[in-house]
Amino acid sequence: QVQVVESGGGLVQDGGSLSLSCIQSGRDFSDYAMGWFRRVPGKEREFVAAVDKIGRNFYYANSVKGRFTASRDNAKNTVYLQMNSLKPEDTAVYYCAATAYYCSDYECFAADNLYQYWGRGTQVTVSS
Repeated sequence: QVQVVESGGGLVQDGGSLSLSCIQSGRDFSDYAMGWFRRVPGKEREFVAAVDKIGRNFYYANSVKGRFTASRDNAKNTVYLQMNSLKPEDTAVYYCAATAYYCSDYECFAADNLYQYWGRGTQVTVSS
């Protein structure tokens, strides 16, 4: 069974930065594309970013484009989300997810029902 564990959340000031990490175990990490989602209080879960199995193609929601950067290190079974210029509206629980299903475009990677395995989430709070 695949396991996914996020870490790195916390409290940060408006304009600050945080780095999130996600470690996958249980299967060959290179078989899985990885996504980041977040759940804003009072709203449905939304797509944030994704990276394909190789680490060549990246996808970002418009709300975070230019501020957040996803990456992956297959040797460490780890994906990252570097978050800069954080805003209070970025406050959410952030989730890492893994999928072995094939995707070829943004619409596919942004669909949460594509992902088979989910972490429990890590809280990010940005104070104004």
